[in-house]
Amino acid sequence: MSFSFRLVTEPRALGPRAGVITTPHGTIETPVFMPVGTQATVKAMSPVELEEVGAQIILANTYHLYLRPGHELIARAGGLHRFMSWNRPILTDSGGFQVYSLGDIREITEDGVRFRSHIDGSYHVFTPERVIEIENALGADIAMCFDECVAYPSDRSYVERSVRRTTRWAKRCKAAHGRKDQALFGIVQGGVYPDLRKQSALDLAELDFPGYGIGGLSVGEPKSVMYDVLEETVSLLPVDKPRYLMGVGSVDAILEGISRGIDMFDCVLATRIARHGSVMTSTGRIIVRDARFAEDFGPLDPECDCYVCRNFTRAYIRHLLKAGEILGYRLTTYHNLYYLIKLVRGARDAILSNRFFEYKQEILMRTAKRSDS
Repeated sequence: MSFSFRLVTEPRALGPRAGVITTPHGTIETPVFMPVGTQATVKAMSPVELEEVGAQIILANTYHLYLRPGHELIARAGGLHRFMSWNRPILTDSGGFQVYSLGDIREITEDGVRFRSHIDGSYHVFTPERVIEIENALGADIAMCFDECVAYPSDRSYVERSVRRTTRWAKRCKAAHGRKDQALFGIVQGGVYPDLRKQSALDLAELDFPGYGIGGLSVGEPKSVMYDVLEETVSLLPVDKPRYLMGVGSVDAILEGISRGIDMFDCVLATRIARHGSVMTSTGRIIVRDARFAEDFGPLDPECDCYVCRNFTRAYIRHLLKAGEILGYRLTTYHNLYYLIKLVRGARDAILSNRFFEYKQEILMRTAKRSDS
């Protein structure tokens, strides 16, 4: 098995930490933010540009790649790395969240999930074994178990049944998983119920996965609730395994996650808001499409040294967005990913120099203020 994780800071159940993940396609310094490349592409970004912004690992999605172009085709192309020309690590989500989001066009049973494609309405079945077969064919460095993500709010009795099912599915995923060059992570569920989170975490820890995702958060619950549940959950997971908070990508949530011992993050937020003209800056988000930037010849963020901020003005980028030019979306996406990846890298540096909480406080104070510059 060519996957390993080691901490470079003192091992402890809670608190910020720095580590190194080793995979067949390279090492990853943690904590790390993973740009989302749902359909084997991070929207608007080329692989070369992803390297430029500092992406160490990207995420792709099993559900979407199964439906289009198909995992068999990707396997024939030589696997996901070769198919998309990305030679650094990849993580594939199992599709559990996507199936959850299908709502009334999916049916969950003990065996798996029967669902209708959002593309053409055709029927498909995902079982734990089928999902692992697809993820094995895709060949990512890290694959996620098939789980059930429950909505917020959800009835406690249903969440309890769901947690047990997710554990049973995790056992089936592990039994079906055959690639020695791919790490399979379990996913902790349990909604916002601390005792169910505890049950899920302990059950999955007993299965001894090489890493653990924390799913089912940031699905509508208040952030204060998310942080409480997160702290409760992290404290129960093995200290010597990477912890991945799934689908969380706002500045405050990332820093709060790191402060509680999270190692990995992913989210579509940075790229999605970029396509609507919203950009992350050192003093908070701005909407560069706004009329007030029509004659603003400064960079998106005066404190940013990315390619976009060194070469283009807010006025120019606003013009591109208003005109519907593709370059505008590419530039805002590039900047947002650079900003978020640099933020997390800065958090790692601060952890190593024993000043993370000062770093966190400074960032949160500055980004809480809306920038008018």
